[in-house]
Amino acid sequence: MSTDRATSFGVEAANYEAGRPDYPFEAVSWMLESMPHGSRRIADVGAGTGKLTRVLAQAPDAEVVAVDPDVAMLATLRQSVPGVPTFQGTAERMPLPDASLDAVVLGQAWHWVDPAAASLELGRVVRTGGVLGLIWNIRDERTEWVRRLTDIMHSSPAERMVNGPGSDGPRIDAPFTRIEKHQWDWTRAMSRMQLHQMALSRSYLITAPADEREEIMRQMDELFDELGLVGESTIDLPYVTHAFRAVRA
Repeated sequence: MSTDRATSFGVEAANYEAGRPDYPFEAVSWMLESMPHGSRRIADVGAGTGKLTRVLAQAPDAEVVAVDPDVAMLATLRQSVPGVPTFQGTAERMPLPDASLDAVVLGQAWHWVDPAAASLELGRVVRTGGVLGLIWNIRDERTEWVRRLTDIMHSSPAERMVNGPGSDGPRIDAPFTRIEKHQWDWTRAMSRMQLHQMALSRSYLITAPADEREEIMRQMDELFDELGLVGESTIDLPYVTHAFRAVRA
């Protein structure tokens, strides 16, 4: 997996924040509902601009910290979710003490990590009985125009891991056990501009040559013209949120 792609998002932090969807509250709550009673210390790892962090921060008495390798993403997070402590780090190298957390969650991020090393390191910082939660918002390609959009933009590592042909989902290793999965279907109304911002925040386009990005944008506009998506009008983009949870043995 390309390290350049995994660490490319900071240059498009504004488009990431505008173009990417938030996470359904019920999906985030489901990931965390098996935490031991009285638990409140949660780390959002690969936190990006804070899409998942802001949902976690809604939980009563939650003590949330955000960890990401990209300083530009963390700068945007501090603006969008003020007051949440931020740390530069990764799932494989956490800047936190042993058994200091009740839960660790990763949104749109586990496909970028080494699952064996990340499971071991997160097992170090999560106390026994704590939770590891993984979550992805994936466009629902059962809708024909969405499938055409993906063909134009190219599929992502997340889509192939979570929902690709023959995929068993993410690999989670010891010391985490009792892996469970659930999913939610929903839609997000998006304008042409927001769809462009979503595309421009994807690692494939960020790292692609300028002429390839321009061609992808051109093909997207052809599709949007065909759909009658003009001006401030919007179209419902269907999503499936895939969530996984595991318990620290």
